Amino acid sequence: MVRTMANVKIVTDSTSDLPKDVAEKLGITIVPLYVHFDQEVFQDGVDISGEQFYHRLVEGSILPKTSAPSPETFKQLYKNLAQEADGIVSLHIASELSATHESALVGHKDSVCPVSVIDSRTTSMGLGLLAILAARAAQKGATLAEIVELISDTIPRIRVFFTVDTLEYLRKGGRIGKAQWLLGSLLKIKPVLEISDGHVEGIAKARSHVKVLDKIRIITESLGDIEEMSVVYNTTSEEAKSLGQNTSHLIPGKNTFYTTFGPVIGTYSGPGAIGIVSLLKKTS
Repeated sequence: MVRTMANVKIVTDSTSDLPKDVAEKLGITIVPLYVHFDQEVFQDGVDISGEQFYHRLVEGSILPKTSAPSPETFKQLYKNLAQEADGIVSLHIASELSATHESALVGHKDSVCPVSVIDSRTTSMGLGLLAILAARAAQKGATLAEIVELISDTIPRIRVFFTVDTLEYLRKGGRIGKAQWLLGSLLKIKPVLEISDGHVEGIAKARSHVKVLDKIRIITESLGDIEEMSVVYNTTSEEAKSLGQNTSHLIPGKNTFYTTFGPVIGTYSGPGAIGIVSLLKKTS
């Protein structure tokens, strides 16, 4: 019996920090979140660049806020994609971190095309790697049900570790507890943070930027076999390349994805953030 190839479209949001060329090559649709500087509103990654955003963040007096796309945005997108799709997989930032997942759920209710909205339980390239995996499967003709099963199985194998220059932005954005903010402020430590099941948690600390990057490397090396890896940063490309080179032996024969934290993630990480995102291999 000959199997009919499915045509499943993959949707994610701008917090995935996916490189644009990767998204275009794999046919991934990216829905932008919004960044607000007082009365000015920008679409994440569309009409404000990372360079422009971080300049305003550091030099300006206004702390930006973020907001999710509306349900109507998703409704219209699903309607458009449905014209040539057998199904749609819509992968989004953890529901604890944004209302984007809820907007997508509301927006898909009246779709004439089957839509599976998935809470990734993560963000940045943790979400990005999931979208890449889903898109690769879709290009091979996987069905909606098969892709949903694949992603559900993969989510627990995504690990995101990063550090920030200051916990101030996470504190002001309500993404980290006050006690941790005080600890970092008083001791001038550099934290290792993990996005775990939709929450930002501190798991280690170091006295310098160099030492905290080494801790991230050691933690990543301890994870076991890694299938895909990404370095995400808003420091310097040289520092990101160095971190990637120091961990490239963990994915022999494969390339590390390099990408930057976009404006929405940057609102909470602040300048000087860098980290490693890993997709662990499935164990038998």
